Amino acid sequence: MLLRIPQVLDADTLRAMRAKLMHADAPWVHGRATAGHQGARVKYNSQIDEASPLAHELGDAILAALERHPLFISATLPSRIYPPLFNRYEEGMHFGAHVDGAVRLLPGSALKIRTDISATLFLNAPEDYEGGELLIEDTYGTQSVKLPAGDMIVYPATSLHRVNPVTRGARLASFFWVQSLVRDDGQRTMLFDMDSAIQHLNRTGGDEAAVLRLTGCYHNLLRMWSET
Repeated sequence: MLLRIPQVLDADTLRAMRAKLMHADAPWVHGRATAGHQGARVKYNSQIDEASPLAHELGDAILAALERHPLFISATLPSRIYPPLFNRYEEGMHFGAHVDGAVRLLPGSALKIRTDISATLFLNAPEDYEGGELLIEDTYGTQSVKLPAGDMIVYPATSLHRVNPVTRGARLASFFWVQSLVRDDGQRTMLFDMDSAIQHLNRTGGDEAAVLRLTGCYHNLLRMWSET
């Protein structure tokens, strides 16, 4: 499932984040620092040092926002979230076609995360730069994604994807991965559709007994498919 999650961050939070990311002392390093073998060969961007206090501060703000975002919770059913990372694409920078690594070690721990879902949160406006589209291959062909600041795209981490070269300005984004309670994308999509229908029926005064039965089906499927 490829899904846009709108308004993860508000305008004030975005302005504060951009100011810190663009400060002269921001700890930018080469993007290959966290790339796997495949990605390192085609990755040309800058990235905030993931061990830096700035990465932790901004990442915690994003995680707090995600915890309050019902659409994100419904779509991803998160079990673990990799701490958000931050990248910058300036003129000529790009990321060639790749598939994200299946398993990552959570920084500062012995825990591993299975990367079921990839996420990109756009931090500046699309008119601030040219190029820089995120291109994702899915069942229906190549999807081009370039969202307003504060919006996020989530998609299966199994997808082949790339970032077009930036030809003007700079593209700022955060990216991370989610290990879902439900690892199968088809099952997650079915649960998301069912949850969306239940919420719609609740808003529109649907038959109470039918909503109750449908809600029971949702939770029984989640119980059947979830891994904790």
